[in-house]
Amino acid sequence: MKSTLAILVVAATTLLSTTVSAFSAETPRREFFSKVGKAAVVVVVPFVAAGPSSVYGLEIVVPEQSTSYEFPSDWGLTFSYADDAAKVRAHMMVATALAKGSDRMEDFGKNMKKEMTDFVSYYRRFPKVAGKPSFSTLYTAINVLAGHYTSYGYKYPLPEKRRKRLYQEYAEIAKSLKRGR
Repeated sequence: MKSTLAILVVAATTLLSTTVSAFSAETPRREFFSKVGKAAVVVVVPFVAAGPSSVYGLEIVVPEQSTSYEFPSDWGLTFSYADDAAKVRAHMMVATALAKGSDRMEDFGKNMKKEMTDFVSYYRRFPKVAGKPSFSTLYTAINVLAGHYTSYGYKYPLPEKRRKRLYQEYAEIAKSLKRGR
C-alpha cells in the first residue's frame, strides 16, 4: 500500500511539474485547473477508495455514547511513560464515549483536562519520548479533546465526526504502545 502510494505521489508530482511548466502567463485559469485537476485526482483516489479507517489498516468501531460509566479514581501521572500514556488514553476513551447528561460529566472533564495538560507538560520535555509515534498521536488526540472542552465546555458531548476521528487515533496509539513505540 505504501509503495503504491509513493509511486502515485511521484507520478502525480511529475505530471504536475510538467503541466505547470507548459503554461504561460496568458493561459486561462480554467485550462490550468482542468489539467492540474488530473494530478490531484491521481493522489486523492487511493484515500477515498480505501476509506479513512482502512488507511492505517485498522477497523474502527465507534461505540454508542453512554451515560453510565465508572468514575476513575486513578487521576494523575505515575511518571512511567507507557503506563501514563495507556492511562490517559483509557480516560480519554471514557470521555469520548460520554453522552449528554452523564453523571459527574463536568468533574470528569475538568480532571481529564488537568491530566492531559500534566501529561503533555511533563513528557514533551524528553526528546526520546516526544519522538515516539504514540506520543505524537496522543498529543494530537489531546489537542482535539482539550479544544472541544475549551470551545464547548465540559457538559457537552463530542460530535460524531470528532468521536470517530478520536477513536481512530486511540486505536493507532494502542498499536504503537503495544510495539513499545
